[in-house]
Amino acid sequence: MDDRSTEAPRLTDRQRLHWLRLIRTDNVGPAAFRDLVNRFGSAEAAIAMLPELTSSGGSTRPVRVPDIAEAEAEMERAHRFGARFVAIGEADYPPVFRHMALPPPLIAVKGNISVLQMTAIGIVGARNASLAGIKMARMLARDLGAEGYSIVSGLARGIDAAAHTGSIDTGTVAMMAGGLDCPYPPENIGLAEEIAERGALVSEMPFGWEPRARDFPRRNRLVAGLGLGLVVVEAANRSGSLISARLAAEMGRIVFAVPGSPLDPRAAGSNRLLKDGAVIVTEAQDIVAHIRPIASEAEPRLPPTFEEPPDLSAEPPAGDDERARVLEALGPTPVSIDEIVRHTELSPAQVHLILLELDLAGRLARQSGGLVSLLPRDA
Repeated sequence: MDDRSTEAPRLTDRQRLHWLRLIRTDNVGPAAFRDLVNRFGSAEAAIAMLPELTSSGGSTRPVRVPDIAEAEAEMERAHRFGARFVAIGEADYPPVFRHMALPPPLIAVKGNISVLQMTAIGIVGARNASLAGIKMARMLARDLGAEGYSIVSGLARGIDAAAHTGSIDTGTVAMMAGGLDCPYPPENIGLAEEIAERGALVSEMPFGWEPRARDFPRRNRLVAGLGLGLVVVEAANRSGSLISARLAAEMGRIVFAVPGSPLDPRAAGSNRLLKDGAVIVTEAQDIVAHIRPIASEAEPRLPPTFEEPPDLSAEPPAGDDERARVLEALGPTPVSIDEIVRHTELSPAQVHLILLELDLAGRLARQSGGLVSLLPRDA
């Protein structure tokens, strides 16, 4: 850890400010952020080009970029809250996040930041969990913590809260769907405060952001991304825990599941995961046996689940003909970027630039698995 911390670059205060402005800009998610910095070399330079790019993508609305005063206000709010922003590439950024297709460029962290450097295992499950499920989650978290692993979960009631409680003494990370200062549900505010003192709270959302329904899948993605494996303890057939399991599998993580009674609907989803090939778990050693060989490597041996984007820095601006060909290839049905490249016979860099313009204009939907689809033009 010490070697990496001495070698990893650190953003200047000015760079961090502009990174925050860019990631808080409308329609700029991890994919657009990555491509913008790839294209223009810095967040500050990218911000200057946003109006032109948004217009090229077909938007008639002016782009809304937080000004410097707004970004400074959020950074000051974070400081007063006892949190700080950590950027991808910095020493304190979670190393396993680099094995996500689109890691968050900037995360807010409160607590013991060294917990983010530990090998993590996710534990998720039903909010309306049974007493047996809660006991199992707490026991797994405690025993995995004793083996030297941190536990990551989503601060929800039920299984999540049990997992955090079981690992509070050994290292726990709570991924939050809202801002760090807006823990949800309210009944877990006390738990969040305890985690901040002894573990770590993490969010990619702005301070003051109250979580909405669509924010929880984003939170689930970070839970799945931080761990080398994800354990599902009680999950109904339609639940956020199954979304987390799918995301974990897409990232090349190992999916584990605790078997439950076929008569209990809270176990229907976790039992289905076992039928689909998840590793059965009845004790912590079932997890350790699969995770330890991966964690023992200097760099986690995770299968490649995504391709590095092309270098956009030297690509000339797209012309109207190239944009028309990409637009013709897109529709409401998600397709892969490779399919667009083959169909249009454009270079990958050209396609990525045009998709970036559409993304900034609010006309592109990015799906899991690297798929994209077209949204209607704004008014």
